Amino acid sequence: MDKPTMHMLDVQEKGGQTRKTNQYIAAVAAAIGAVAGGTILAWTSPALPQLEPFKNVTIVNGTAANGTALNTTALPGNYSGYINSLGQPADFLLDTKDSSLVSSILAIGAAISALPVGMLANKVGRRPTVLMLSVPFLLNWLLTIFANGAGMLIAARFFAGLATGGACVAAPMYIGEIAETSIRGSLGAFFQLFLTVGILFTFVVGGWTHWRTLSIISAVFPVFLVAVFWWMPETPQYLLGKNRRRDAEKSLRWLRGPDADLTAELEDMQKDVDEAARQRAGMLSMLTNRASRMALICGLGLMFFQQFSGINAVIFYTNNIFQSAGSNIPPVIATIIVGVVQTIATYLSSVFVDKAGRRILLLQSTTIMGICLIILGIYFKLQKDAYNVSAVGWIPLVCLILFIISFSMGFGPIPWMMMAELFPVEFRGAATGVTVIVNWMLVFVVTLCFPIMKDAIGIYSCFWFFAVFMVIGTVFVFFLIPETKGKTVSQIQAILAGKKA
Repeated sequence: MDKPTMHMLDVQEKGGQTRKTNQYIAAVAAAIGAVAGGTILAWTSPALPQLEPFKNVTIVNGTAANGTALNTTALPGNYSGYINSLGQPADFLLDTKDSSLVSSILAIGAAISALPVGMLANKVGRRPTVLMLSVPFLLNWLLTIFANGAGMLIAARFFAGLATGGACVAAPMYIGEIAETSIRGSLGAFFQLFLTVGILFTFVVGGWTHWRTLSIISAVFPVFLVAVFWWMPETPQYLLGKNRRRDAEKSLRWLRGPDADLTAELEDMQKDVDEAARQRAGMLSMLTNRASRMALICGLGLMFFQQFSGINAVIFYTNNIFQSAGSNIPPVIATIIVGVVQTIATYLSSVFVDKAGRRILLLQSTTIMGICLIILGIYFKLQKDAYNVSAVGWIPLVCLILFIISFSMGFGPIPWMMMAELFPVEFRGAATGVTVIVNWMLVFVVTLCFPIMKDAIGIYSCFWFFAVFMVIGTVFVFFLIPETKGKTVSQIQAILAGKKA
């Protein structure tokens, strides 16, 4: 191993040690965008039931036209208006088509914004790009708060998609570039960790508040993002790429501390930037270059198996799994329990990823999730065939918890983290954009097709369907995904190019 590419802390033993505090501060500041994205992703869970009418009942001025009795205990005695599926008054309601659009338009907006945001990050910088995303975040919440019908909500969710898709590109890119090698994995896991925090926040607050109140509270996060992230520096790599070496050194000094010896790291960064300048950063050259082509294959594969892990199927069936265990826990509480487990497990991933490595966490993820999916499929198949499975009703609940823990420690955070590690500097913006586009397209496809699959082949077959992909995913990770723990950009590129690092 050449001296300039040694582990960061090793080369700094002759000088001063780095301080990691400011790196954590900068990563947390950028990850506030992930919290904002998490609130958007989870918003439909508590909000849509408040916007849906009673099923199979025509509501006319607060009265069921077919005479069906309604639970109107929450209504004033002289109330005349819309009544939602919870028996509560509503300003307006969504039909099935509108509800579906409100749920799915997010993924379309996210796919549209991913590539432009990646290119924007390369042009104007990572920091301004993250800050600019606060605009569509706020537009979403303003349109939602003042919505008077389905049209405004659909428009709001489209802007929400633009913001969330952009955050999935810009925030991991920023965090990956400000982190030193020894903690790059831990900081890289922050994006998914804070995403789960935003989701859990929405489950907790949304479970007991009106959807407008939830939207007003959630609108604080984009404002908070600007207020905190405004003071963070641009990434040194971007500044070096713009021939602003003095600014790059100033940024790195703030990130690493006043006593750190920056010489070796700056030289490594400069070499990567100089190499990038000699490369044509177009899509064609990315595909013809072995290292960048392999990086793209790895990135796209990780996103594919993340979405085909069956996470949406398991989350969708959470309430049924709790009921199978003989639990009388209300759906709102069951959802919160899942959110808590997901957040804790993602935090554990951020702790272990720089110690255990990426590959082992990905492999445990595909293996355990695959086993859990097979068992869930067997259980619900037996239940469908009228076998008495009440004595082992705890099994699907255990599988649910193990599945979520395994996903949250592996395929949840690591694909996002590795985007900033796999792609070389010259292709990072475009490649990250393409990867995120594919991810959101897969989200759209799985979300759209899963209910259809469930009705056509049964939930047990859906679980087995996703289990097959976990078997393939294990093979994919074992043979193609490199271990990036403790390695510099140039070392990772050498591995991807088939050379010895």
